[in-house]
Amino acid sequence: MANLFVVAYDDLGTAEKVREKLLGLQRERLIRLADVVVAERREDGKIKLHQAHSTTGTGAAGGALWGGLIGLIFLMPLLGMAVGAAAGAAAGAMTDVGVDDGFMKELGEGLQPGAAAVFALVVEGTRDKVIAELAPYGGQLVKTSLSVEQEEQLQNAMKAAGWTHA
Repeated sequence: MANLFVVAYDDLGTAEKVREKLLGLQRERLIRLADVVVAERREDGKIKLHQAHSTTGTGAAGGALWGGLIGLIFLMPLLGMAVGAAAGAAAGAMTDVGVDDGFMKELGEGLQPGAAAVFALVVEGTRDKVIAELAPYGGQLVKTSLSVEQEEQLQNAMKAAGWTHA
């Protein structure tokens, strides 16, 4: 089961650095993420979500592949690829994987204008190493899906690692 962690930062730049750090830790096999998104509250009060991957692009690529294969059967591979890519892009745009967009926007409303939050859906990870790697960025733990007891243990581990705004 995956656990959700939401950490708020004073600015978008820091939140994006944390997301990149998390993706780097995933490449090092220290953490496995189901999703990681940065929610930014702009100066005008609007919430913008910065997704780590595009479901539209993935859908278009998959649709083009399947469309091309089906097109080969009917001796029209280029037309099949074009139709498949369009259908795949449309399906990908309507697909929501990972953390719910509405939930992220709702929590983003609580941020100060100019601030941002990282939403990380963590499948598994090496907690002590991940906390130590993220400690220099600070941030405030806003929400988790952990039990009260587990969240308290996490807060204590963050403080012990020198987390600046836990």
